[in-house]
Amino acid sequence: MTQLAENLRAFLATAKQSALVDVASTRGSTPREKGAWMLVSSDRIFGTIGGGQLEYMAIEKARSMLGAAAAARLSAPHPYPLPVKDGERGTSTVVRNDDVPLSPSLRGEGKGEGQTVRLSVPLGPEIGQCCGGRVELSIRLVGSTLRDRLMREAETEDAAAPHVYIFGGGHVGHALANALRLLPVRAVIVETRQAELAGLPEGVEARLTPMPEDIVRDAPAGSAFLILTHDHALDFLIVAEALKRDDAAYVGMIGSKTKKATFRSWYLKNAGGNQAAFNRLVSPIGNEHVKDKRPAVIAALAAAEVMTALAYQLAATADVVSQSG
Repeated sequence: MTQLAENLRAFLATAKQSALVDVASTRGSTPREKGAWMLVSSDRIFGTIGGGQLEYMAIEKARSMLGAAAAARLSAPHPYPLPVKDGERGTSTVVRNDDVPLSPSLRGEGKGEGQTVRLSVPLGPEIGQCCGGRVELSIRLVGSTLRDRLMREAETEDAAAPHVYIFGGGHVGHALANALRLLPVRAVIVETRQAELAGLPEGVEARLTPMPEDIVRDAPAGSAFLILTHDHALDFLIVAEALKRDDAAYVGMIGSKTKKATFRSWYLKNAGGNQAAFNRLVSPIGNEHVKDKRPAVIAALAAAEVMTALAYQLAATADVVSQSG
């Protein structure tokens, strides 16, 4: 389960002061997209804007701001009057908040939030990178208002994370739980057997139920379903239910080509299925061309399949929204 808000709260609770680094704009090939952000304190960072040397430059600038602010006790009209630097390593300017295109959700007011430093950085050999694009960063101290807004945004992102349901808590199910727990999804293991839910990694939800197909019916739109129970007949029932969901991002079943063919015959003859719906089934999960049956390998490959499907769904949804607008 994604825990962005919980992790962010822990960082902010222990950081006496921090600075927000926000990707304000991009041009050409860049490590992260507009809106990516990170927090920098005197000794730690939270999140990433990517890019190796780009990130090191941002951290250095943010910590210089934190040091200047601390020295001035945040009471001077310009608590961190950094010099303008022009040259091959990019430019740095101090501007007012109103002049900087920060992500709307990250704008804020409050003590220590009155100014923003802008860095315009070319991603070329002069900084030891070869992306070839340019990134504009906005760096500002975090005060109470911005801190609250960051928390609200994190909570909203957590709530919007797609659900990934793993039906079956055996060896592969547990390996999948471990593979998904670090990803921005809500991982849920569904089991009919209590004992198989023991020892799940932190952040993965457990559901014990005698009717796992009910979980499929109640799942939010855009969910992914991975079916790998101890019983092939139960697998078939769950897959048939999942294939009724036209809004499912991914439906996958563990097994072999023989199991898939057996399911197809049953599905078309006895479960009221059709070929178009059957074609949406991914089986075996975890890339049928990789002949490695170790649970951790299957889990890693299946997790990649799920994340790819979720990315395609997100892109398709964005296209629909842009066309309707």
